[in-house]
Amino acid sequence: MPIGQYKLQKLKEAFRGKYGQMPLFFACAPGRVNLIGEHIDYCGYAVLPMAIEQNILAAVSVSDSKTIQLANTEPKYKDFTVSVDGISIDRENPQWHYYFLCGVRGIQEHLRLSSLAGMCCMVDGTIPASSGLSSSSALVCCAGLVTMEANQKPLSKVTLAETCAKCERYIGTEGGGMDQSISFLAEEGTAKLIEFNPLRATDVRLPDGAVFVIANCCVEMNKAASSHFNMRVVECRIATKMLAKARGLDWSHLLKLGDLQKELQVSLEQMLELVEEVLHPEPYSRDEICKTLGISTEQLCENILSANTQHATDFKLYQRARHVYGEAARVLQFKAVCDSSPANAVAQLGDLMNRSHASCRDLYECSCPELDQLVDICLQAGAVGSRLTGAGWGGCTVSMVPGERLDSFLQTVREHYYVPDAHRSALEKQSLFVTRPGGGAAIFIEE
Repeated sequence: MPIGQYKLQKLKEAFRGKYGQMPLFFACAPGRVNLIGEHIDYCGYAVLPMAIEQNILAAVSVSDSKTIQLANTEPKYKDFTVSVDGISIDRENPQWHYYFLCGVRGIQEHLRLSSLAGMCCMVDGTIPASSGLSSSSALVCCAGLVTMEANQKPLSKVTLAETCAKCERYIGTEGGGMDQSISFLAEEGTAKLIEFNPLRATDVRLPDGAVFVIANCCVEMNKAASSHFNMRVVECRIATKMLAKARGLDWSHLLKLGDLQKELQVSLEQMLELVEEVLHPEPYSRDEICKTLGISTEQLCENILSANTQHATDFKLYQRARHVYGEAARVLQFKAVCDSSPANAVAQLGDLMNRSHASCRDLYECSCPELDQLVDICLQAGAVGSRLTGAGWGGCTVSMVPGERLDSFLQTVREHYYVPDAHRSALEKQSLFVTRPGGGAAIFIEE
């Protein structure tokens, strides 16, 4: 991953100013943009992201101080110090340093380290916060890499990805592993099809003649501070059990819509038919779910709902399952088009992106008015495809734009989305940019 010498020098000086010494090494983890495959990784399905140039960077020194000292080049993120023997993560208060400590604790538990090396860390970042470009997961991955290096315990990229995917749950996010996987497994110049159980990444060559443009709608959404994200995870979990029950399977051990498809050994098209046959479009009540599954309300709360969805009373199972199976099919179609490179590849991929956004908006309900407006403007400005990317409810869109239309596209989006609003206009420079597939997380030893 190319990191400018100026950026490293600036971080090195900030580190020396804070701690009065030079860093021993640097760690870097990129953000990502998901081209297609939204909210399906935690259902067991493949996704298609690429790493971006924006990243989280940390300068680190190691000591026998028995403390971890954290500082950030951005003044609004306050310093934090914790004993290596007293690491705790407050999921009710998702501050930046708790994401860092997720990575530390995850690696410690994976390696079964009774104690950790003391560290001084200075963190810098160019990924806009709460933008759907994986700033929090990149911070977790960077912290995992830092902890591995500081304690001199080498791990493979796959192991790091799997460990960091699990440890973000310490802060209450029940994600599926896409963000951490692409952060470690990315390679310069190629997107990746990321598959799970077992984790593997396959190169996807994107078509020539088009570029991807990221645009931030400037609405922030913090996954850990809201129940939206985990509510979708829970709805998919309940839909899995309801569909399994209808097919006479032992539903109690099935958690993911993808696992159900494997159990039934049928196609995605047949899973969509099953959804139409078994689930009704009207929301399900707690009583209806409990009656169908033959469980008590207490069992529903203890065994199926998450900590921050205990209040939920209505569950849209039909819509969530339809999105997941439809989106899983679109990911495979997207890769197939990239692999076969037909003459109209750009148009085909654009259509898949547009259908993905419509499904996120209408079935998964993870968009917001600003994202929908921005997608419409991007399409009017010349994009062949545009969709929300990341968790949604704010954050960014990704648009596929023919190269010859790029300049006019950028100008039109500026004029119609950013310029009319003072808040958006002030954020425009970090909110609208062309992106190319970047490399994965790395360690740099200070000379």
